[in-house]
Amino acid sequence: MPLTVRARILQTPAPDRLEALEDAVLAVGDDGVIGAVEPAGSPAGAALLAGDPAVVTAPPGSVLLPGMVDLHVHAPQWPQLGTGLDLPLERWLFEHTFPLEARFADLAYARPVWADLVAGLLAHGTTTAVYFGTVDVAATTALAEAALEAGQRAFVGRVAMDHPEGTPAWYRDPSAAEGIAASARSIDEIRARDAGRGLVAPIVTPRFTPACTDGLLRGLGSLAARAGTLAQTHASESDWAHAQPLGRFGRTDTAALDGFGLLRRGTVLHHANHITDADAALIRARGAGVAHCPLSNAYFANAVLPVRRLLAGGLAMGLGTDVSGGASPSLLRTAHEAVTASRLLQDGVDRALPAAARGVPGSAIDTVLGFWLATLGGAGVLGAPVGLLAPGRRFDAVLVDTTSRRGSLRVYPELDSPARVLEKVVRLASPPDVLGVWVNGRRVVGG
Repeated sequence: MPLTVRARILQTPAPDRLEALEDAVLAVGDDGVIGAVEPAGSPAGAALLAGDPAVVTAPPGSVLLPGMVDLHVHAPQWPQLGTGLDLPLERWLFEHTFPLEARFADLAYARPVWADLVAGLLAHGTTTAVYFGTVDVAATTALAEAALEAGQRAFVGRVAMDHPEGTPAWYRDPSAAEGIAASARSIDEIRARDAGRGLVAPIVTPRFTPACTDGLLRGLGSLAARAGTLAQTHASESDWAHAQPLGRFGRTDTAALDGFGLLRRGTVLHHANHITDADAALIRARGAGVAHCPLSNAYFANAVLPVRRLLAGGLAMGLGTDVSGGASPSLLRTAHEAVTASRLLQDGVDRALPAAARGVPGSAIDTVLGFWLATLGGAGVLGAPVGLLAPGRRFDAVLVDTTSRRGSLRVYPELDSPARVLEKVVRLASPPDVLGVWVNGRRVVGG
């Protein structure tokens, strides 16, 4: 049903611009699309308020934010969130991650975990999530069902991997043909569950090139084109992950994915810390983008992504928590970590070097840009009409109480400008401060 909301809005319509609407009225249609955003004191705003006797009025001290877009979540890794990150990647995968992911073939185990995951992310204000499921079709379909039941916007991908080197025999596709067929079934099942609601969509998901044979990669590229889906995969995440495709294909990971038809409009390349300038130009030309995962990159990537330089070159980019390679499910926390990582890149970390030779000048970003990445940046990668509270976009929103004192968030009106309020929200807000979350105009968190 139609919805009218009156609130103070903070959002980032551009990477370098904070927009503060101190008292605004939003009119949302029964299709979840924002029809108007007007100052409450204007004639247009007054007319919107007068036309709806059941206006949702945000309490004093609260701020309404656009819902956040997490471009990279390993859904079956939710139970191990926060653990094992002291291990090398190969041990982490084979001793912990692959055995855990295989357990989700048991739907009695999978379903309660999926429900808890989706609820947990929504509580943090993640209104859109791009999920890696598992190799199992039924388990991945159940993940899509959990997102639909909770009302989260989601892109859900069955993980495809068939290479006999680097994947366990007990957790991979038996052959390229079987992997392609399973991914095709997964696409059909997810679309059938969504049934035209436009909330949950399938996404073709090769785990990464080292885990897939050429036949599987080629077939998945054809499948994505034929089925009209987006695609996602890891790309050039670490020194090893960048070097391995160079040795195998004689070209970079990005160029190889392009050759297999997987670098498409809306393709999400996770991490991408080691992409070359030519790779970035190719990603931009294909209309694809990057999921920046600053926290997990600190553990596994061997480098800091040059966010500001890549954005200046026109590369589309958003944020990913990389649950559970990243230890926090919060995109606000991830935005803060993106700022922190950029400062490390700018200033350098080796004190044995002279200050002038230690870092990369001009690399630092601020919380405005970090929040833009978490909202409109991620939406832009996916081509999704979210990430900004503006006419024509979907009403995906998060209401944060800056006065709750249930967590660490403290705002002092006599001191804190809108920019400082956003900075505090990004760095300090947590689920106890969240009063409500809406997706597509429907309230999914809060009463």
